[in-house]
Order: sequence, then structure tokens, then C-alpha cells
Amino acid sequence: MAKPLIVVTMGDPTGVGPEVIARALARPGITETCRILVLGDEAALRRGIEVTGVPLRLESLQEGAPPEVPTSGSIYLRPLSKLGAADLVYGKPTAESGEAMFSYITEAARMCLSGEAAAMATAPINKEAMNRAGHRYPGHTELLAELTGTREFVMMLAGDRLRVTLVTIHEALRDVPRLVTTEKVFSTIRITHRDVDRYFRRSPRLAVLALNPHCGEGGMFGDEEERIIRPAIEAALRDGIDVAGPLSADTLFHFAAQGEYDAVVCMYHDQGLIPLKLLHFDDGVNVTLGLPIIRTSVDHGTAYNLAGTGRASAASMTAAIRMAAGMATTKALSAGRG
Repeated sequence: MAKPLIVVTMGDPTGVGPEVIARALARPGITETCRILVLGDEAALRRGIEVTGVPLRLESLQEGAPPEVPTSGSIYLRPLSKLGAADLVYGKPTAESGEAMFSYITEAARMCLSGEAAAMATAPINKEAMNRAGHRYPGHTELLAELTGTREFVMMLAGDRLRVTLVTIHEALRDVPRLVTTEKVFSTIRITHRDVDRYFRRSPRLAVLALNPHCGEGGMFGDEEERIIRPAIEAALRDGIDVAGPLSADTLFHFAAQGEYDAVVCMYHDQGLIPLKLLHFDDGVNVTLGLPIIRTSVDHGTAYNLAGTGRASAASMTAAIRMAAGMATTKALSAGRG
């Protein structure tokens, strides 16, 4: 079977994206299971190679894909922007660099939708700069949902020991109770089950967390568990999904981290991300479930304080690429069996 092509988007050229990409692609064995094509800016990537000091040679490809057996020490780039010095000042993204970020993402999505690429892995963007360029999206996920015509999607954060998905994402804590609905919980369970089964583990076992301490303690601390969450779990069980809950968050993660569950459905952002980052602070991966394409991402931001120093960790970028390659291979093998 041919190695899948993973397209890696540079993200914000004034952040750590070019550096973590350079470091990741210099890791031994990174291209053993996939071919990698960076979508970005040549000047920014050359600078990323220089400041990290990695022994890579940049090769620009205006079209086509990297060879099945890449030249040793080469990093392949499809240049989609040609930013000037004023648009490459560390930590100072401009409307022009925002437009460049947008172009990297849209081209990656196009390549994945057309089958030219098997998956995409994304470096961090600056949303404000993209907004200044006229592209008003809260982030990658909403843009990719629009580009792929996806209405229901789920954010998953994953590492080797733990996977979590979120019913609500970037919401004020005071708003979470009204946003947690039976329909939303059921949709999150369904999408989590389908894509974890598709890409990671057949017939996964899922845990669903409670919203309140001690599952509401019989209604003393809230009744959302019985009124909202349990009906969603019962609907999932009727659909044949292996799911348990609602379970108390203060004890569940001990068992999930030991492998008793393949993913944990969480009600709000910090409920899932605090334990995930405790275990996978450096190598956590953000995966968008529900899309018709495979998209993984680093689990960190542009890190302007580290941009240009060459010290930014590439652990998350490396993990994102490897996870994208693994998901693409699993998908291809399943298609072959089908």
C-alpha cells in the first residue's frame, strides 16, 4: 500500500509554526509511514530551519507530491504565499499573513476532499489576523466545517493514554448548563463512537461524564444528570453503542487513563482538558471528529514568546503528523476490506 500523503499547514508564519514543523520533520522515522508536504511560505520555512538548526534541505514543489521514497534530509514545501519582511516579524501578524494562513487551510482542505491528500495536520493560527484579512471564523474547526459542508462536529483531544471529547467547547462556565442538551450530548456520543471506531479502535467503550459534582448527589447539586444526560446515554445504548454514565469526573479519569475506556465524553472545556494536559501537556493532539476528511492539529497556540528562539517543543506537531498518518492508514485498510 502506498504511503499516505499528509499535508501540513504552516499556520501563523510569525509564530512557532515554521519552527515546530522543521523540528518535527527532522525527527528520525517521521516519514516511515507517510509522505509529508508542507503548505506555507518559503521564506518563513527557511527561517524556521535556520533558527532550529535542523539538518534539512528545503525543496519547493509547485505541483505534485513528494516521492514515495523521499530524499534523505529533504523537507518538501508547496509555497502558497510570498510574504515580505514586514509580514514576517515575529509576533506581529498582519492582514497579509492572515490571508496566507487562510490559503494554507483552504488548499489543504481541497486536497483532502479531492483525494490528493489523505489527511491534514495544522500548525497554530492567529484568528485576529485572519479576521483582519476578511475571514471571520473562531478557528480552524469552524472554517473546515464550512469548507466541507459539515453541520455536526466534535473536538477531541488525544494522546496515547487518554482521549476526551467535548459537548461544549469555548463557553463561559455560567452558560454551560443551558448549552448541555440531550440532543447535543447524544450527538457528541454518536460522533465520538463512530470516528473512534473508524480511526482508532474497533467497538470502542465510551464513558460519559456528569455535569455536577458526585453526579448531582440525587438532585442535591443539580438534576442535569437524570433530566438531560441519562436520556442521551439511553438513546446511545439503544443504538448499540458501548457507553457508560453519567459518571463522576473526580474518579473517572483514574480508570480512563488505565485503559478502561477508549474515550471520555466531557460536558465542558476544562473538565476534559485539565486531565488531558496533565498526561499529555507536550504531545497532546487536537482532532476534529465528524468531518469527511482527517484533520489533526497541535494542541498549543502561536507561542510568540518562543517564536524565533528555536526552543519551541515539536512534540505536539510530531504527534499530530503521526496520528494523522495512522488515521489515514486505518481508513485505507478499512476501505480495502470493505
